[in-house]
Amino acid sequence: MAMAAHIASTDRAASHGARPRGEPASVARLAAAFALIVAFMAGEVAVGFTSRSLAILSDAAHMLTDAAAVALAIVAARLSAQTPRGGLTYGLKRAEILSALANGIALLTLAGFIVVEAIVRLVNPVRVGGAPLVFVALAGVTVSAITTWLVSRANRRSLNVEAVYRHIATDLVAFTGTAIAGVVILAGGFLRADSIASLFVAALMLAAAWDLVGKAGRTLLEAAPHGIAPAEVGNALAAHPHVASLHDLHVWEVTSGFPALSAHVLVHPGDDCHAIRIDLERLLLERFGIEHTTLQVDHVTDGTVHWVDEVSRGASRGS
Repeated sequence: MAMAAHIASTDRAASHGARPRGEPASVARLAAAFALIVAFMAGEVAVGFTSRSLAILSDAAHMLTDAAAVALAIVAARLSAQTPRGGLTYGLKRAEILSALANGIALLTLAGFIVVEAIVRLVNPVRVGGAPLVFVALAGVTVSAITTWLVSRANRRSLNVEAVYRHIATDLVAFTGTAIAGVVILAGGFLRADSIASLFVAALMLAAAWDLVGKAGRTLLEAAPHGIAPAEVGNALAAHPHVASLHDLHVWEVTSGFPALSAHVLVHPGDDCHAIRIDLERLLLERFGIEHTTLQVDHVTDGTVHWVDEVSRGASRGS
């Protein structure tokens, strides 16, 4: 009996299961946010060096990563929207994942430098003007609110854009901490408040970086998408009345919002392979939101390997 298989063509792979990444409106909003961030960052650097404030320079460093994140997001959005060609059968859709990973690593690195310098200044406080801290922080809250609003209206289903949003959203909290430090210095002359605010900013950067690196790493390692359990998917497919056996199940994510699945399915002798494949594809789409599927459907033969919940079996071996 001939094997029924679902094989997506290169052109179909460009659209099947994927959502548009490089919408002009999203790119325009990101570009506007980039311009605001760069302009404000330049002012922060000037005030930070003049006032010798580590908190302001830390905020400027964070804004630098924001600017880099937005720039990478714009480039990645354009690359990921390109039509697949040549050996790149998925196109450059993972450009946004690499961008998110780069943003996370940049945040980790800068946060490390800020922590070291803040500790040095806690031991040996540096005289810092409180007024510049308050002024820059209040201006920063305004700029961050505008840029956060702009990015929130872009396509946040993309991990790339979500990475930018996380960057900028933390600025609102960071600038609040900087303003408090300025008020403390003005009111009581407690110079270590500047270093404490810097550590607070670094903590926000580390938290955002950890999440970004983790999500990008899962995608690059082709782990199952968040919220989709391979064992549950396998059990759902195996429960179909015409499925006799299921194996070689793989569930991964090409890029954010683009889950994919492949599996070898064996059906009972005489069953319609093509009709069953269509039925299983409908199940995967409606129940798990997986649209990009490659199902090899054959008739059962002797020596069939039946579906085994590998996740549960692995857990029992380890217990």
